[in-house]
Amino acid sequence: MRINQILVISVTALALLVATLAADMCSAESGDVQDAGDTGWLLICSALVFVMSPGVALFYGGMIRKQSMSSVMAQTVMVMGIMAVSWTVIGYSLAFSGDFSGIIGNLDRLLLSGMDVGDPAGMSETGFALFQMTFSLITASIVLGACMERVRFNAIAVFIAIWSILVYAPMAHWVWGGGLFDQHLVVLDFAGGTVVHICAATTGLALAVFVGRRSDRVIKRAHSMPMVFLGFAMLWFGWLGFNGGSGLAADGIAINAVLVTIVAPAAGLVLWATIQTIHAGHTSTLGLVSGALAGLVAITPAAGYVGPGAALVIGAVGGAVCYGGVIFMRTRSGIDDALDVFGVHGFGAIWGAIATGLLAAPGMVEAGYEGLVYGGVSLFAGQIVAVVLTVLFCFAMSYGIIWAVSRLMRVRLTENEEAVGADMSEHGEPSYMM
Repeated sequence: MRINQILVISVTALALLVATLAADMCSAESGDVQDAGDTGWLLICSALVFVMSPGVALFYGGMIRKQSMSSVMAQTVMVMGIMAVSWTVIGYSLAFSGDFSGIIGNLDRLLLSGMDVGDPAGMSETGFALFQMTFSLITASIVLGACMERVRFNAIAVFIAIWSILVYAPMAHWVWGGGLFDQHLVVLDFAGGTVVHICAATTGLALAVFVGRRSDRVIKRAHSMPMVFLGFAMLWFGWLGFNGGSGLAADGIAINAVLVTIVAPAAGLVLWATIQTIHAGHTSTLGLVSGALAGLVAITPAAGYVGPGAALVIGAVGGAVCYGGVIFMRTRSGIDDALDVFGVHGFGAIWGAIATGLLAAPGMVEAGYEGLVYGGVSLFAGQIVAVVLTVLFCFAMSYGIIWAVSRLMRVRLTENEEAVGADMSEHGEPSYMM
């Protein structure tokens, strides 16, 4: 009898619980359920983007000498720490809080204060701040590749700390925080063509120009292609969140963004491989992953505004443009862009921004933001102006910052330090104990 009573009571309690939950769900607005899904998706995407920075360390580290592998990891981890601290203390506030003449935000969100942390009726602002923080981390990590194997650890740390406030925060404000581009131009940048890739590539270019070429005694070759491939795999995987989360919702736009983040790099690597076979007589593994990376960079600003067909075009042309960009940087520019940062991220993102101005589809953007092929002249013109302003601002500011840092400390490794490798000369820590 007691068991039957327990069963009856348990079933009754369960029925009451189900009825209560059903009543709550019926009374809740549909947006509440959607916001819970959006928040979960944003957390997943934040984790995916976060993993991209360690992926960069492996990707870059495999592309250079084994004597510099530890230094790449050390620099990457350091800039991740600096950017996270800077973003928490002041970067987010300057990018997304208020506006001062379209140039910069204010200090209302200093130390990420005043945010809704647990609002059950929608996505908290802290979720958005977290997602944007991971973008700042990967942007700074990309910068390192252009000046690799010749800039001292302390110098790059100080540079990134200043750059995070004077360059990255204003760029994020101009594009996504209601600043200059929003106020005066018709511009679309879904996931960071200007803010992340052009900014990082141009910053790296400024550093490479300032410190000059590596010593002829430095062997310029990849020491571990498996490591390059592993890093690339982490990047492509993370890029699904990078683009997929940039609409801030788990909806059809997110699905499209993830889809084109597979389609465009696939087209990029196929065309890169074709061109390399014709030009060099073979297709290399590094060429294949570089072609895919070119497609990823190119589709980033357009991921939420074009369908798979346009993504094929953007990715394929991106592969061709970046192949030419890498050849130009290596043979014609006179600049030692060590790991082809401007060759891929710079040329690829510039093409991606222009392609957005050409191909943004009417059904996926607001009226007046259509691409040039659909009659939208304003967007195309705005994209061109945004690219030019981004390149000029990021180069001038970055060059000025590294010049100022050089007044305070030695920036460049000596020729002997380069030859020995930064692992030992900077960290006293070889990469491989064999």
